Amino acid sequence: MQRRPTIHDVAAAAGVSVATVSKAVNGRYGIAAATVARVMGVVEELGYESSLVASSMRSRRTGVVGVLVADFEPFSSEVLKGVSTALRAAGGGHDLLAYSGARQGGAGGPDGGHDGWERRSLSRLSGTLVDGAILVTPTVVTASTSIPVVAVDPHTGRGDLPSVEGDSHGGALQAVRHLLELGHRRVGFLGGRADLRSASLREAGYRQALADAGIAHDPALVRDGDFELVTARRAARSLLTAERRPTAVFAANDLSAIALLRTADELGLRVPADLSVVGFDDIPEAARAEPPLTTVRQPLQALGAAAAEQLLALLDGEEPARRTVQLPTRLVVRETTAPPSRP
Repeated sequence: MQRRPTIHDVAAAAGVSVATVSKAVNGRYGIAAATVARVMGVVEELGYESSLVASSMRSRRTGVVGVLVADFEPFSSEVLKGVSTALRAAGGGHDLLAYSGARQGGAGGPDGGHDGWERRSLSRLSGTLVDGAILVTPTVVTASTSIPVVAVDPHTGRGDLPSVEGDSHGGALQAVRHLLELGHRRVGFLGGRADLRSASLREAGYRQALADAGIAHDPALVRDGDFELVTARRAARSLLTAERRPTAVFAANDLSAIALLRTADELGLRVPADLSVVGFDDIPEAARAEPPLTTVRQPLQALGAAAAEQLLALLDGEEPARRTVQLPTRLVVRETTAPPSRP
């Protein structure tokens, strides 16, 4: 008969002390998140979870709320600040665990192979380290788990997760109408992740603003930036080197807009004299861009705070007042927009 793994086996395989294993599986203080993840990976691999983790954690709460992000980029960092502030204000003594799941690259999924990293992360954290979780820009519609889950900037499609988001459609309308009012008629669009509801709503707002102005949608003026700087740089170069390039571009997030600014500079285009640019989010980097970026502000920290309030309600056995919370957006005009210098 195969010997049942012990806590000493886990410690040896993870390269940590027995005390560290005990802290990790019981959700105690004084251990780094990366170490927790390594220990829990060994626990799962050796099959030690059934002998200690499940039995020890079924009986009590951890007092920890998890925030799962794909990357610690500006958007998620601001959301994290909002979650932290709301947890402190709630006064329930909850700690915050920020966890970045390993995204699997390559093709094969609707979002380039990144689909489902949250499921792996939730299986490691649920009931052993966190009482509930907030998923930021998730790649999944639903999450099968024993703990309450709330989504920030949710996946497209009909999911059953309570969610918090900004008014993406209304914000896009404001952005494109601003460009049209300046006199632009060749307005490009640098889109975001196709699997996120925000990206599809921002494209819908872009199209509606053009239609309202009697301007036909031109697919040649649209590129996919995937909400990521590297991808957006390639898309921006393709858009700005086209035979009839746009005189203005609405980017679906600020990282994509900043990619446009950098690419325009490399190509010798002056912003806003030769090209007007509007972003979305108003991350801190937007105001520090050169020139400072005109953008649609959504209250990023308020998104995190609203998600935390929903999650705390679920942890108390209550239904949130609203399953979907939508917060307003507004245009912030800075120095990257001006009337076109050419038709």
